Amino acid sequence: MKRLRWPSWMPIDPYVMLLLGTVGLAALLPADGTSADVVSGASTAAIAFLFFLYGVRLSTREALDGLKHWRLHITVLACTFVVFPVFGIAARGLEPVLLTQPLYQGLLFLTLVPSTIQSSIAFTSIARGNVPAAICAGSFSSLVGIVVTPLLAAGLLGGDAVGFSTDSVVKIVFQLLVPFVAGQLLRRWVGGFVTRHKRILGPVDRGSILLVVYTAFSEGMNQGIWHQVSPVRLVGLLGVEAVLLAVMLVLTWYGGKALGFGREDRIAIQFAGSKKSLASGLPMASVLFGSHASLAVLPLMLFHQMQLMVCAVIAKRRARDPEPAAGAPDGSAAAHPVQGQPQDRVLR
Repeated sequence: MKRLRWPSWMPIDPYVMLLLGTVGLAALLPADGTSADVVSGASTAAIAFLFFLYGVRLSTREALDGLKHWRLHITVLACTFVVFPVFGIAARGLEPVLLTQPLYQGLLFLTLVPSTIQSSIAFTSIARGNVPAAICAGSFSSLVGIVVTPLLAAGLLGGDAVGFSTDSVVKIVFQLLVPFVAGQLLRRWVGGFVTRHKRILGPVDRGSILLVVYTAFSEGMNQGIWHQVSPVRLVGLLGVEAVLLAVMLVLTWYGGKALGFGREDRIAIQFAGSKKSLASGLPMASVLFGSHASLAVLPLMLFHQMQLMVCAVIAKRRARDPEPAAGAPDGSAAAHPVQGQPQDRVLR
């Protein structure tokens, strides 16, 4: 049988459609009572297993080799965990005129989430950028985010976020960091198995995230929190996120130039420094916000789809740029190797 493929002309990530379908399912058939306890337990186990796989897949050797390009990685980390949160804090002025308190808290949480890995690599490759740097930058961001994101959330959201407490940081250590470290320690023995069966384990990744979404939105439906969100507020949220993404794309591109990076490095900085990871953010929100996670992840889900659509256009335009001359200020004498062909649709 021929494998069904999402039409290339369709501007919506098919995985986002699955996420929206999961939200719809939670709205129609939310888990309640005993079923809610079962789903919650399954979600907890799925999150732990997900971060165990992240630990297994991250090559320690590649991460150490990537430290040679430390200026680029510090730039990406600064964009992800300093510049983004500053804009998130500044957005507090939009509450309550444009955003409700729960939506603002979700927006602020969005700015604290680590960068993506797969989509940063794919877009950097399409645009003929520094792919090895994108691989390391995304990996470093995800690794640092396991520790930094909960700490930033505790400092910025702990005082007024409904359902959030500093005890959540302890939970995230045991539910996310411990499985990740276990994956790193066991990588020597199980890394080969995970690599050989990545086509099978890939749906496990995505299925785990769908389960997290279903659990979070089921709890939201049971508490009736959706009455807090109106279409006008959603449009306002989309507008704020569009401005945030545009500012970060411009800042990472021209900021990279001001710091003296060449074209290939600037491409990696732009795609790794302007995006946020749905795969990391959803499980973290589930642990940090508990029963109030549904509204906390809504801004992240919307931003995720927006960043994929916009960055896909930018990457294709960058791919049509003329090759820089050897020794030119904005180029390099030799191109960085591009390993493999990226997919047009990226899920993280």
